[in-house]
Amino acid sequence: MSDLTTIRNIGPAQEKALIGVGITTAAQLRDLGADEAYTRLLQSGSRPHFIMYYVLHMALQGRPWNDCKGDEKQKLRVRFDKIKVATFDVERSELETFLNRIGVVEVKT
Repeated sequence: MSDLTTIRNIGPAQEKALIGVGITTAAQLRDLGADEAYTRLLQSGSRPHFIMYYVLHMALQGRPWNDCKGDEKQKLRVRFDKIKVATFDVERSELETFLNRIGVVEVKT
């Protein structure tokens, strides 16, 4: 296994998802940051989920997942929505998603 679960709030399911998109170490996750890691998850076909997004942010800050509140949470919601719009398309088929991931299909904007 990896050392991803040494980061607070990263459990086995999140670890498996991160490994699935090529993020295999805690150091790599820290270097990429929450936005890039979450973008990769969406590009791989994961469905958008705001809580998962802000949990990554809290995890990388060493804070409890439920510590995200108020203005900070609202700002993260704006960032989440931008990432979601740029990377997740409910109209795109599984084949199109795969072709996009390997660089064959242009990202719809």
